[in-house]
Amino acid sequence: MTHRSFAVIGAGSWGTALSLVLARNGHTVHLWAKEADHITMMEQERQNKRYLPDVPFPDTLRLSPSLENALAHSTDILIAVPSHAFSEIIDKLAPHLQKNQGLCWATKGLDHSARFLHEVVIEKTGPRPMALITGPSFAKEVADALPTAVTLAHNDLAYGTHIQRAFQSPYFRVYLNDDLLGAELGGAIKNVIALAVGIAEGLGFRTNTKAALMTRGLAEMMRLGQVLGAKKETLTGLSGLGDLILTCSDTQSRNLRFGIMLGQGLSREAACQKIGQVIESIHTTKLVFELAQKHQVRMPISEQVYAILYQHLPCKKVIQTLIESEAKTEES
Repeated sequence: MTHRSFAVIGAGSWGTALSLVLARNGHTVHLWAKEADHITMMEQERQNKRYLPDVPFPDTLRLSPSLENALAHSTDILIAVPSHAFSEIIDKLAPHLQKNQGLCWATKGLDHSARFLHEVVIEKTGPRPMALITGPSFAKEVADALPTAVTLAHNDLAYGTHIQRAFQSPYFRVYLNDDLLGAELGGAIKNVIALAVGIAEGLGFRTNTKAALMTRGLAEMMRLGQVLGAKKETLTGLSGLGDLILTCSDTQSRNLRFGIMLGQGLSREAACQKIGQVIESIHTTKLVFELAQKHQVRMPISEQVYAILYQHLPCKKVIQTLIESEAKTEES
């Protein structure tokens, strides 16, 4: 394996976990975070105690208080920030990018204007090789070197293969896919469905209800994907169905926990405060709803989650509406 140097932008749980994969593979990693005190703390303790405590950093994982310094000492870039911060980070990176330099990200979701993240990159930096790491992967399990399989979606096979080789390891398996839009769509909608599943669990519904929401949620993902041009195989693969199963099945998922708290009666603000990290589904629900309206795609689960978050409808009433809705053919 050719050893590379990566600037990893974002030192949350996911950015740190992916930095660990790269560093354990022998690559030099320059991990950057917006908060200087967070970088200082990680440098002193040689771990990310805030998000992934008790996972020591390899010697090849270095902390960088300066974004410019991290970029200057790296051959490759990986962005791992929440979706609402993605556009701002691209603005910061744009002056430092070479014309045909590749750009990789592990951010799931949509831009604040309901654009796909690859569209943001092209608009702000021009066409270039791009790749997205996504799929069923909890950061803690990746950090603990537990077996994980992900999708690496790309628009350039040579660049995609380069990033695949950098990450591939005995416990971290990377599968190539050339459908960037489909991979991004799956990573966004699964958060909305996980929120619905969490609400149902919080209200006291059990496995039958949750399985129904997951399955019908996949149908919504497929309907919107078909209109937007995503490949069916992508949405039924790791970045679609796989990530949907993961996010809806385990309380390591912040979106699932958030939904459970809403179903139990907590306010949106109180649930957010209790979790203490970014809840992607809040932002994403609004954007998915807007996409569905724009393209006239029927997405009743996503619409009802939107009604809870943005129209302040009671959770119990919304879930009851879904349960009592008119039965249709399974294909519809």
